[in-house]
Amino acid sequence: MVTARHAVITGAARGIGAAIARRLAAQGHRLTLMGRTAQALEALRAQLPGQGHAVAAVDVADAASVERAFARAREVSGPVEILVNNAGQAESAPLAKTDVALWQRMLDVNLTGTYLCTRAALPDLLQAGWGRIVNVASTAGLRGYAYVTAYTAAKHGVVGLTRALALELARQGITVNAVCPGYTETDLLRHSIEGIVAKTGRSPAQVRAELAAANPQGRLVQPEEVADAVAWLCAEAAAAVTGQAISVSGGEVM
Repeated sequence: MVTARHAVITGAARGIGAAIARRLAAQGHRLTLMGRTAQALEALRAQLPGQGHAVAAVDVADAASVERAFARAREVSGPVEILVNNAGQAESAPLAKTDVALWQRMLDVNLTGTYLCTRAALPDLLQAGWGRIVNVASTAGLRGYAYVTAYTAAKHGVVGLTRALALELARQGITVNAVCPGYTETDLLRHSIEGIVAKTGRSPAQVRAELAAANPQGRLVQPEEVADAVAWLCAEAAAAVTGQAISVSGGEVM
């Protein structure tokens, strides 16, 4: 039986974040859905089972915005017990065309956002002597990909943060893990496909097939599969699992 907890999910409005929200809500957790667009978050909240779910608009790259969002989460639903850092952004360019603004944007959203949200939630977890932090990284955090240097560097940073903080909190009843999806059927992937089509002239079907071929199973990962991994890491049964970067990629990374 799952103990109901207060879980904060960033980047919750769509894709992997929305799948995680549905999975945790189905288990009875009360959620605070965080993202840039309150309207999209409200639409998701209306679809979720259970009651007591809250919405908080946030820019995870802005420290003041993060503090306000977590203050609202506590006001509505009490101390944070589970944090899923899912907010992220991907842009591609060869390094020679990766300007400082793109580089910083990838670090801000993917890495600094994870740091800021973790720092905001941590006092609650330490006070309780129990907690789960799950960072949604990427297989890009475990290997290299051409033409996404900034994104790959940021996701490597997320994996490093995960491992270091897991050791820091190992005796505090708090686990810190990352899930690293391969190419996953989301709006983010569709946007990436559109960008590749525009730059290369290949058809969307060709690009999709090439991305699926990177997975030894020959398919794209589904958001619900990532959500299942996150839900397990949030459970009592995963208490001995910390500091791990779990690849959800059909065997692309071993």
